[in-house]
Amino acid sequence: MEQIRDRLGVITDEVSPDIITALDFAAAKGLKHVEIRSIDNRNVLTLSDEEADRIRMEAESRGLFISCIASPVFKCALDPSRQVAEGDRFNQAERSAEEHYDMLKRAMELAERLGTNRIRIFSFWREDEPIDRFEAEIVSHLTRAAKLAEGRGMLLLLENEPSCNGGFASEVAGLASAVQSPALRVLWDPGNEQYGSRPSFPDGYAAVRELLAHVHLKDVVIDAAGQPRPIPIGAGLVPYEAQFQALREDGYTGLFTIETHYIPEDGTAMEGTAMSLDGLIELLGRTQSEAR
Repeated sequence: MEQIRDRLGVITDEVSPDIITALDFAAAKGLKHVEIRSIDNRNVLTLSDEEADRIRMEAESRGLFISCIASPVFKCALDPSRQVAEGDRFNQAERSAEEHYDMLKRAMELAERLGTNRIRIFSFWREDEPIDRFEAEIVSHLTRAAKLAEGRGMLLLLENEPSCNGGFASEVAGLASAVQSPALRVLWDPGNEQYGSRPSFPDGYAAVRELLAHVHLKDVVIDAAGQPRPIPIGAGLVPYEAQFQALREDGYTGLFTIETHYIPEDGTAMEGTAMSLDGLIELLGRTQSEAR
């Protein structure tokens, strides 16, 4: 599906911590955009204005645009006195929920400098039965964040992340619906759904299809010990052919970003991302042929 190739990008640190190396890779592979999450093992929110300006210039000089700030906003505990799960904070120290509003404000400032209005956010570290017990508390924070975003012309993208309270499609869809703001939509990651041993399609997609505004791409297998592990796109459990066909039929016009997490044994992140891109292109070729 050529329309997907025309909307395809990558998170830069899935290629290299060095931004120039990552931008060169994206341009050489014919990608259209990049998301910024961390650079030189520093979280994106630590960038100075001058660094952000330089990154935008370097991206645009290669024919790329910056599609999203892949921030860690609300990857923190709702209440530090309660036990929570934790995940990757992407080189960001644990901070209070209130401090994350300052992080969000900085993310919006950087987004403006980088030429995007999209900021990826989360739903706090996962607790037991989070929706049944803490939905109102989570929605209150997300509503406050969405109001801040509305005032700056920003779009917040709430990602399904198994280590967070909105871990799965039905949960992020419910939270986004409850907020009732045009400034908050779902970032759909079918690979994350499968990481949590939930079917990404058709079940997961059905929950988010009316709310999604961005798609991340990764794939996963379950190893002999029953643990999920990353694998190049097209070689794992995510039924991408059916997923892409449904997105096309539903009229999805948003972006796609490779976030593979896959590093081959004795290899590099760049090699793993290149293998995922190759797998994705092969998969798209099959899907296009079947659609004719």
